[in-house]
Amino acid sequence: MLPSATVYRLPWEIISGAVQEGDSLRTFGKLIRYEPEESMATLSAQHSSKDHCVAVHTRFVEPFDAIIGAQYMVFGELEKKGERAVICARVLNCVDGINVALLQKAIQDQRRFFQKRTTTQLESTDTADN
Repeated sequence: MLPSATVYRLPWEIISGAVQEGDSLRTFGKLIRYEPEESMATLSAQHSSKDHCVAVHTRFVEPFDAIIGAQYMVFGELEKKGERAVICARVLNCVDGINVALLQKAIQDQRRFFQKRTTTQLESTDTADN
């Protein structure tokens, strides 16, 4: 059986603890640091005039040709290392040139669509049961 589809999570949601350990996720951010000896990278995204940094373990995507300052999208699972949340990257792609504001809007639209679809399915199940 295939795992459930990954869900877009905004970096500030990951940091706030809204994502559970082991959950599959997709997120994005600007690469601000890469430490090849430790296979660790840091992505940053701005929200409400504050930078939110997410740690990414790159061991499964090595060799990784890092471009500091470029936008990246990551798919992976969330791991907890002490109090720190780290994404274990399965895919890490450079998406430099992406319109981040438009991506955030698309994520919000997708969430509304799935929420509406789930609500509709629940309502149709309730009427079928009666």
